[in-house]
Amino acid sequence: MKRTLVLAAVGLLASGSVALAGDPDVGCGWGTQAFKGQTGVAPKVLAATTNSCLGNQTFGISSGTIGCKKSGAIQADARLNMYAGANIDKLANDMAQGQGESLDTLATLLGIKPADKPAFFSLAKHNFGTLFPSEQVTAGQLLGSLSDLMETDQQLAKYVS
Repeated sequence: MKRTLVLAAVGLLASGSVALAGDPDVGCGWGTQAFKGQTGVAPKVLAATTNSCLGNQTFGISSGTIGCKKSGAIQADARLNMYAGANIDKLANDMAQGQGESLDTLATLLGIKPADKPAFFSLAKHNFGTLFPSEQVTAGQLLGSLSDLMETDQQLAKYVS
C-alpha cells in the first residue's frame, strides 16, 4: 500500500513538471494531441498524465513532432508571477523611484538586456500610476499593465512576446 502511494505521488509530481516543459498547461506529447481543443480540468489532467506516463516529450522535443518544438525558449511565466506576487510592495517602491534591486531583478526575469534597463526603469517610474492604480493591484494585473506599456515602447517592445 505504501509503495502504491509513493508511486502515485511520483506520478503526480512528474505530470506537474511535464506541464511546465512545453505548452503553458500540459506540455507537448501524445496526451496533448489526444485532448487537443478540450477545456476543463479533467482533459488537462488526462493530457498531462498521458504525456508523463508515455514519456514521449523527450522524443517529441528532439524530433520536433507530436506538437513539440525543437527550438524556442523555456517560458518562465510562473517564476515571474511568483516573484512579482512575493515582492509586489518592494516593486511598487522601486518603480516609484525608477530604481532598486527588486526592479532590477524583475527586469532580469523579463530578459531585459543591461543596455535596455534604464529605459525599463524610466518606463516603470513614469507610468507608476498606470501600474499601481490602487493598493489592491495583483501581480497579474501589474505584469499585464507592464507588458502593455512595454509593447508600445519602441525600445522595449522586443521583450514582449
